[in-house]
Amino acid sequence: MSNAMYNKMWYQTQEALDSLLDKETQMTEPPKNKVFIFQMLATFYIKYVQIFRNLENVYDQIIHPQKRVLIRKILDGVMGRILELKNEMVELELTEFHYFDDILQDLKLAPQQLDIPIPKYFLKERLEVIRTREKILAQILSDSGLNIPDVKYLKSLPFEEAIKFIQIAERARQGRLRALFMKQIFLQEYRARQSKLLGEKADTSIAALRIQKNPPPLFNEVSTTIVQAENVDRLRSDMQKKHEDNYQEAMVTIKEDLKLIEGQDFKETLQDQIRQWFIECRNLTGSFPDYPEIEEGGSAVIFSDKTPEQVMDDIMASQEEEEKSKKKKQKQGKKEKKKENVQKATKEKAKEEEEEWKMTPSVFLHSVEEGHTLYKDTWMNKDESWNFVQNYDPEMIKQEKRKELEAEIRLQVDELMRQELKNLKLAVNREKELPIKPKKAKKKDKKGKKGKKGKKDKDLTADRTIESLYKELVEEGLLIQARKVNLSDYIGEYSYLGTTLRQVAIEPMPSLLDVRQLITLYGILPLGSAAVHEKAPLVKSLLLAGPSGVGKKMLVHAICTETGANLFNLSAANIAGKYPGKSGLQIMLHVVFKVAQQLQPSVVWIEDTEKTFYKKVPNTEKMNEPKRLKKQLPKFLKLLKPDDRILIVGTTQRPFDAELQSFCRVYQKIILVPRPDYASRYVLWKKIIQQQRGVLNNGLNISCLAKVTDGFTQGHIVEVVKTVLTDRRIRQQGRKPLTAVEFITAMASMSPVYREEEESFKNWYAKTPLGKRRLSALNIGGKEKERPKGKKKGKKEKKRK
Repeated sequence: MSNAMYNKMWYQTQEALDSLLDKETQMTEPPKNKVFIFQMLATFYIKYVQIFRNLENVYDQIIHPQKRVLIRKILDGVMGRILELKNEMVELELTEFHYFDDILQDLKLAPQQLDIPIPKYFLKERLEVIRTREKILAQILSDSGLNIPDVKYLKSLPFEEAIKFIQIAERARQGRLRALFMKQIFLQEYRARQSKLLGEKADTSIAALRIQKNPPPLFNEVSTTIVQAENVDRLRSDMQKKHEDNYQEAMVTIKEDLKLIEGQDFKETLQDQIRQWFIECRNLTGSFPDYPEIEEGGSAVIFSDKTPEQVMDDIMASQEEEEKSKKKKQKQGKKEKKKENVQKATKEKAKEEEEEWKMTPSVFLHSVEEGHTLYKDTWMNKDESWNFVQNYDPEMIKQEKRKELEAEIRLQVDELMRQELKNLKLAVNREKELPIKPKKAKKKDKKGKKGKKGKKDKDLTADRTIESLYKELVEEGLLIQARKVNLSDYIGEYSYLGTTLRQVAIEPMPSLLDVRQLITLYGILPLGSAAVHEKAPLVKSLLLAGPSGVGKKMLVHAICTETGANLFNLSAANIAGKYPGKSGLQIMLHVVFKVAQQLQPSVVWIEDTEKTFYKKVPNTEKMNEPKRLKKQLPKFLKLLKPDDRILIVGTTQRPFDAELQSFCRVYQKIILVPRPDYASRYVLWKKIIQQQRGVLNNGLNISCLAKVTDGFTQGHIVEVVKTVLTDRRIRQQGRKPLTAVEFITAMASMSPVYREEEESFKNWYAKTPLGKRRLSALNIGGKEKERPKGKKKGKKEKKRK
């Protein structure tokens, strides 16, 4: 599509954002009913997701560098607002999974439009860094001999048996060649007979021409349209990079030109204005004024659209206010005691009364509004007929850099004029300014702060470089190479009965698409964007709990692939025997944290994390010391700040074997990964068969396969499809189409995930903090419905008496 098309798309998206921002600002009093509150939040959430989808597409395709800066600002703001609304819905409904069937129907949207896209700039902007890091990792692995592929060792055969095998294989080969030769003779004779019957002579040149005119289809080759689209994308990204480089160069050159042309004039005019202010203030008050400090804004405060008389009035007023404030403080001391008593009474009343829901103030809404107003002022009605190439606008750069240059020159002028004012005071008024002595209390505070910082910033590996620590972790197997898996490869379907089941007081199991959305919201979006991670609701740790084969490990690798994150493996089995002792464990965690912080984003993965929090360690695993990290992980989490894009991800098949209290203390968000439902199984069978070069036909009943394989996981389905679709079976599909029986017989030997196991996961999740809160909220809701009936009955009984 053309640049005009993407500009139009941006305009439409900004219009939708404008109406949504108006609705958010107009919402002064939220509804009291929780159902209405959730519908309001869900509507905002869905609309923001649609805006986010459009903005991500626009940002990826627009090549104008100045437009991209503004779109990026709005995009990050919208991304953060989505995370804030998600957090609000979790706190309201006390569950990680939400269903929007009725709202989607009202908005006339398909469930697929609810899927949150992963911004492409996460990888595009760090592509060179990721490639160099992968090369270094591959080099270290090859040097240390850790990347040797798994070799399958065959059993040795006796000499006579080996000869027999060779003879059998040779006879089979000769038989195949003879059969092929006989087939060629038969076809040649058949063609000769056909030509005699039709009365035509076989001409090889005519046959060759016919083949050239109508060549056979090449299924392995990619279509020309896809190749063309890829070329266009490549050219567009190259153009974006070129325009960005030109823009960055222009920012420097234009600023230097402005400094040469306008810098000296501005400096002189500013000095003249300040000198005039000195004289006017002296004439009005009889003394020279105090020059504003840097913290107050310097000379910018003087000339903020005010006359010298107004400035002097402000100075006098500020001095009077200071005197009044001192008197007020003395009076406030007496009133504070009375206020404390009143506050205690109000707190007790507040506890008794039901707490009304209030939306937490948004951090991102201001930046979104700021970006939107900037769009309306700058780009909405801008004439760009001259800029067909969509390069940078030099006039906009001049306006921006002129402000920066003025601020820089103002600082220099302020230093000069302060000195000049001091000289004037000494010469005319004979006023000597006494130096202000620093307070002793502040020095003590600073010392105390330094002492605390010294303890926190104690570096155990201060004498070592990041490169050497990185190499050490790779050689020890603690830093591993993530598999190239996209989140879109985690196939699933939307849950269409979620809202209906909840209305009947039945808690539905989440669908695979719901799990994928949570991974995007809690894992990928915060790790990918530093601006979002710093301000959004902070998620430091994530737990994926579910039966074997549901794709927990795949999701961990997908987070790393989509964000370009480093993957650290601190599983109990992986750290066994490494860095022994308490000091060794401390050094290991220090090195991991240091490298993860320097090379962020990073993911710290703990596979089979229940072993770290065992209730009772089995005798077979006591030698490995699986509980080594139990006390250290909470300390590790405390070290993580909003600036650190580090995520701890745990995966577990048996969460019920762990101590629940310490388990939930470490993992902030717990996501239950279920076995696939019917809709997801249907999509899985269809996609995986096609991925393994299988051909779907009318004889292959996918619906039947999805129903029969209830309880089987994604891992089972992938394994079965791979065993059935061998190279030989793929070649036979033309004359022998695939049938459902082939897959069912292959799956008969596998054991599924039974209902009892699924229920055990649900019961365990109900014991987690969020699960407990939801259960108690549901119980309270049920009791409240029964209460008014009981009260009415009591009143009737009293009347009868």
